Amino acid sequence: MSPVPARRLLLSATLCATIAGLSAALADNFDLPNKRTDLTEADAKRVADVTRPTTDFSKAEQYEAMQAGGATSIDPVTQDSFSHISATIPFEEEQPFRLGNALFKKLWVSAPSSTQASDGLGPLFNARSCMSCHVNDGRGKPPEGGVSATSMFLRLARPAKTPEEERAIADARTVNFPDPIYGHQLQDLAVPGLPSEGKMKIAYTEETVTLAGGETVSLRRPRYSVENLGYGPLDPTTTISPRVAPAMIGLGLIEAIPEADILAHADPDDRDGDGIAGKAAIVRDHRTGKPALGRFGWKAQHASVRDQSADAFSNDIGISTPDRPDAHGDCTDAQAKCKAMPTGVQKRLGNEEAPGPILDLVTFYSANLAVPARRKASFPETLKGKQVFYESGCTACHVPKFVTRRDSLDKAQAFQLIWPYSDFLLHDMGDGLADGQEVGFASGREWRTPPLWGIGLTQTVSGHSFFLHDGRARSLTEAILWHGGEAQKARDAFASRPKDDRQALITFLESL
Repeated sequence: MSPVPARRLLLSATLCATIAGLSAALADNFDLPNKRTDLTEADAKRVADVTRPTTDFSKAEQYEAMQAGGATSIDPVTQDSFSHISATIPFEEEQPFRLGNALFKKLWVSAPSSTQASDGLGPLFNARSCMSCHVNDGRGKPPEGGVSATSMFLRLARPAKTPEEERAIADARTVNFPDPIYGHQLQDLAVPGLPSEGKMKIAYTEETVTLAGGETVSLRRPRYSVENLGYGPLDPTTTISPRVAPAMIGLGLIEAIPEADILAHADPDDRDGDGIAGKAAIVRDHRTGKPALGRFGWKAQHASVRDQSADAFSNDIGISTPDRPDAHGDCTDAQAKCKAMPTGVQKRLGNEEAPGPILDLVTFYSANLAVPARRKASFPETLKGKQVFYESGCTACHVPKFVTRRDSLDKAQAFQLIWPYSDFLLHDMGDGLADGQEVGFASGREWRTPPLWGIGLTQTVSGHSFFLHDGRARSLTEAILWHGGEAQKARDAFASRPKDDRQALITFLESL
């Protein structure tokens, strides 16, 4: 299926034309070179050689088990496997990492409070700390059996309605527009004396898929709605999109991948005719306002770990930072009582509830959480599964490896051979996974390819096996079977394989 009609299905013809023209112009004006500028000619050849996809599945590739290069953690596998410091961090930087860890776990309270420098929560919020969503720095999950939805929330957005709004999206000055009453995110919690915004409701229906050999798998199709709305109805044009918190490992290394190497995999018009049309997300750095390559978030709406951290402080916890200075978080002008609530700003400490040093430390911590070493990378069953993964076409989007910038600002992440298994581009994933929500250049059918490193430790670290952006998949097999759109051929290749091949591919994924 061609991705062009799918994108236009959810965009006006005018906006599509505007995006097509302006995104090309933006690309021309990017400070992102079309080739690497950090390497000598000899180094460039080395990088090309080492990142070339393998054709030999008789043994593990050199350094494959160290999937984050020298930064890989070789600590024993436990529930804390995602919480270790990158091995390349020098001793003198361990203290900022530990301070960042403490702030990541910090429980914020409502203002005013006697615990100054810890108040300012909300007034509307989804979580009291970063760790509340990213338990053990791992993957979130949908609420099951009445459990709180802390690690999963609903993004709210409406599409552009005017030519001016269309230009703002096409020029990457915004990614979409908030609900006029409820803002960018549905907050299901509130400080005392204030109604929460509402509760996410999920209804599942089961669908049976038959695989080669007669094996059947039941997929659950979710339907999302909001109940107990506290401030009136949502705007009729507002879309709701469920998101689970992603794992935190390897973020700094992802940021250190050269833009040119990611853009080299982009083929938005599918000119090579392989059915894969990866598209780069273009956003703007929140501090400089300059165009940048989006690479974080389910729809690649953030360019840096800092941008993502500031956004989470604001929307998830309601805490202001220098990058997101509104101390009332996601409260809108229509929520007058929310806007009138006291804030946690302490002028003697700064103009925000989480001043610059706090955001710096949390960003440093988030950027330097280590990726665990592979398990059983050289085992025959793992290698067989790796071959099936390659032959099925999975690597067209889940690109195995990159080499980070030699001139990375963080020397601990410089010039590392890493194996994230992602191209960090946007892809049309078909009707089954479509959320109908436009985010910048991403349509309602497009998602960023998530990295796969660490996916095999989800049960160990997070205590569950829910996958995809909304946790609908209860196993890796279910996750694969939900793939559609550009990934349909790879999904069908998996489904048509003998059972032993399918199990080998799962074994390979569990080794990551």
